[in-house]
Amino acid sequence: MSAALSFESQQQTLILRGELDRETLLPLWDQRETLLADKTALDVSQLQRVDSSGLALLVHLRELQRQRGVELKISGATDRLKTLIALYNLQAIMPVDTAG
Repeated sequence: MSAALSFESQQQTLILRGELDRETLLPLWDQRETLLADKTALDVSQLQRVDSSGLALLVHLRELQRQRGVELKISGATDRLKTLIALYNLQAIMPVDTAG
C-alpha cells in the first residue's frame, strides 16, 4: 500500500489530502505554479502525515506566493505539523492558523 497525496482547488484555497512526504510530493511540486496562481490559502487539515520534505515544500509554496505579493495563509495544521515547524524553528516563516 503506497501513500498518496491529492489536492483540490476551491475558490482561492488549495486543499491538500493524504500524506505530504518525499514519496508523494512530486505531482504537487510539478504543478505548483499553476495550482497556486490564484490562491491565498492552503488547507492542510486533511493531511495525515507531513515529513521534513513536505514541510520544505510548504515553506517553498509560501515563499513562491510571497514573491507574487500574496500572503499564503495555512490553515488546519495538525499538532504534529505544528511540532515539526517548531522543531525546525520555522514559526516566523511558517505561521499557521491556530483556529481550526
